[in-house]
Amino acid sequence: MSVQVKVRGQEIGICWHFQSATARVAQKTRRIAKMSLNCLLECRKRDANPIRGPVSHLSHSVHDHEASNATRPPSPNGPYGASLYMVQNREGAQILGEEYHVSMEPLAARIRPDKIADVVGQERLVGEGRPLRAAIEKGHLFSFILWGPPGTGKTTIARIYARAQGAELFELSAVSAGKEDIKKIVAPPRDRQRPLGERPKILFLDEIHRFNKSQQDFLLPYVESGELTLIGATTENPSFEVIPALLSRSRVFVLEPLSREALRAIVRRAKIKMGSGALDWLIGYANGDARKALGMAEGALSLYGAVTVETLTNALESPHLRYDKKGEEHYDTVSAFIKSLRASQADAALYYLARMLEAGEDPLFIARRMVVFASEDVGLAQPTALVVANAVFRACETIGYPECAINLAHGAAYLARATKDRSSYDALRAAQADVQALGNLPIPKKIRNPVTKLMKELNYGEGYEKYDPESYLPDKLKKKKYLK
Repeated sequence: MSVQVKVRGQEIGICWHFQSATARVAQKTRRIAKMSLNCLLECRKRDANPIRGPVSHLSHSVHDHEASNATRPPSPNGPYGASLYMVQNREGAQILGEEYHVSMEPLAARIRPDKIADVVGQERLVGEGRPLRAAIEKGHLFSFILWGPPGTGKTTIARIYARAQGAELFELSAVSAGKEDIKKIVAPPRDRQRPLGERPKILFLDEIHRFNKSQQDFLLPYVESGELTLIGATTENPSFEVIPALLSRSRVFVLEPLSREALRAIVRRAKIKMGSGALDWLIGYANGDARKALGMAEGALSLYGAVTVETLTNALESPHLRYDKKGEEHYDTVSAFIKSLRASQADAALYYLARMLEAGEDPLFIARRMVVFASEDVGLAQPTALVVANAVFRACETIGYPECAINLAHGAAYLARATKDRSSYDALRAAQADVQALGNLPIPKKIRNPVTKLMKELNYGEGYEKYDPESYLPDKLKKKKYLK
């Protein structure tokens, strides 16, 4: 099939070759065509071809190329591709001296592994005998949430798992999806053709933390009944972002940032020729994010025709690549913000806050970090800090951008100037260390709850006094002091 596009009075045809031309593909063709054609035109600009300028008109019709009178260019290799040619009129076509092949998928998607054994960097989850590997090999169907930084394999693992289960996989992004999208999955229209045989339905919900409580509540009964198996992907702590009822019906798997060795293996899999030092540059820049490394390599190759330290650095200078909200600069800036608050450097804290705001950072993410900081670093020295931080979080929820930036600045200045005291935080960590080291030590009988006759006969609650000076810690920890 082809799409006809006019550029300064001339018609440019892009011939799309698909393994299967489905209705879904046809619907997306016009949107993809405009993006790809501009890229092709940029290629021609550099070759001094007379065709110039952006696409001025995109036809609303997608027609069968075989039915047109234009000469069909050779089919590119692979399931997706495009060849640029110039159509002088409806009667005939003049093929340009060169044809360009532009992949429809980014490099990271093209080299995505389709077998669990080929997944690199998450051996703790998918290595031999590890939980996800075992579930895939044994066909164990259950809901789970993949929590980890971007570019660490969440989507890849979800697709491999669904394929291994022989399931229907539905992929949604919580950024744009809603209840209606879920309804279409669980209750498809009668005229929609169903596959032969009963197959489980797996919903891969990317960025599940973007679903609000109401949307997650709507999803819950389908997961509970088994009508849908849920695979959620999130970069945020699911304890805070996923409702308890949904969380209790799912297992949580934590993905770690990819190691330098894993990133090296993934980038080499792309088989891109690189100059000296370019691979090490990419690995350092990616900070554990394979998609980021591959995207930067692909961008440098597309813009400059080669991947070297120089072309990578030039590509990075693009203002659109300066701040990746899910990449290295995101975490570096947040770290600088929190450390400035801790050091009581209000000016530095406000500067890093401004950088995050200008980059479009999620205000609730910033406010959430401030709530944690209020208890962790200010603590007992100024208990009202937690009240202020919670008020800032609530203001961000109700007001939103751009005005809530003022509330964030108010909170940041307050927390930076507040007296600091980490004693409650340090006490908690010390107590947790003892629990992990010693397990559940016996609770003294005098403070146990005697709710039954048997418990009373066992001396539960005997000798209890409201204001007892004796330590209520287990006998083994009687002299322990956590809060100092």
